[in-house]
Amino acid sequence: MRQKAYKPLGFLFLGLAILGVLLPVVPATPFLLLSAWFFARSSEKWHQRLLSSELFGPIIHNWEANHCIAYSTKVASIVMMVVMGGISVVFLVEETWIRIAGLTFMAIGCATLLRVKTCPRN
Repeated sequence: MRQKAYKPLGFLFLGLAILGVLLPVVPATPFLLLSAWFFARSSEKWHQRLLSSELFGPIIHNWEANHCIAYSTKVASIVMMVVMGGISVVFLVEETWIRIAGLTFMAIGCATLLRVKTCPRN
């Protein structure tokens, strides 16, 4: 029963992770890690595809092996959130409440990312 529910959830979170790569305010890493978690429990084929991905594989491997995120991944994520999200909020949004919501989500994303353990450098 779980396998039937977990595999579609893996695809859902993978789709959200891909959106997170493309959209400035949506975080990619948490959705990617959730996708890998669901695939690890439902589809070894898709779990291995994620692990072998040049873009996503190292992030998932670091998380599964050490529960950490690489320093470079943290920096890239925060810079993208601040730059692209900032541009969106400052130049593309007119409503004050939407600006505040966007800034709040970016702040939560940055704070969450900073709280996660950083992988030791090799």
